[in-house]
Amino acid sequence: MKWNVRRTAKYYYIRLKRLQGSPHALATGAGLGAAIAITPTLPLHTVMIVAATLACRASTIAGLLVATVISNPFTFALHYWLAWCIGDFIFPGRLSWPQLKSALESIRQQGIIDSLYTLSELSLDALLVLQTGGLVLAVPLGFFTYFLSYYFFRKIEKKRQQKHLLN
Repeated sequence: MKWNVRRTAKYYYIRLKRLQGSPHALATGAGLGAAIAITPTLPLHTVMIVAATLACRASTIAGLLVATVISNPFTFALHYWLAWCIGDFIFPGRLSWPQLKSALESIRQQGIIDSLYTLSELSLDALLVLQTGGLVLAVPLGFFTYFLSYYFFRKIEKKRQQKHLLN
């Protein structure tokens, strides 16, 4: 079966477009989902997104949808690499790329419990490097996603209001 990128993008666009809620709540959920999805905390993304969106009274579904688009099997290695590059720039020499690459290859084939164990085998220096790089990536991406999605959801809300007035 052939994977169609255009069809997948349209599917997620329609899913986001059909979400109900205030533009602020939907955009906050999307921003939190994007920020958490870019961090190198792969086995815990869903749990963290649900907890953060519930704590902020944001849309959990919007957060999970955006996180699925940003962090998927095709992109998560890139996220770890970017987090490592940035973290290694801030804390040089604490984690080598071959060390991280072998851990990622193990995680890709494991379940959640085994992947948590694999991540725990990395040193605290590795955690410091990756989380620092992930945080540096997450903050601007979260804000950018919030403002972009707020504009998107506000535009949809206005169209719904106009349609409602015409009927």
